[in-house]
Amino acid sequence: QVQLVESGGGLVQAGGSLRLSCTPSTSIFKSNGMGWFRQAPGKQRELVAWISSGGSRVYADSVKGRFTISRENARNTVYLQMNTLKPEDTAVYYCKAYDTRSVEYWGQGTQVTVSS
Repeated sequence: QVQLVESGGGLVQAGGSLRLSCTPSTSIFKSNGMGWFRQAPGKQRELVAWISSGGSRVYADSVKGRFTISRENARNTVYLQMNTLKPEDTAVYYCKAYDTRSVEYWGQGTQVTVSS
């Protein structure tokens, strides 16, 4: 069973930066689209950023200009560089990926907390 392993969350002050990464637990996993979602307490899970296998990117309006998604195809790894963080960015961030058969996978989530 393939797992998506996330890292890079933590506590940061407003205005700071964090970089999240997501890597599959096995090298045989080949991904199509990969991306990041987040869920704050009492709110629905929402898309943060998505990157296709061809490199097309989509961002939530709330993070445009501050967050950058990228991927390293050789390792099927996706990154989320988060700059100028705001308290409202506080949430659990989840990695999601589709494999080449369009099967969906989720990571376990990593906590990002931004203090004011």
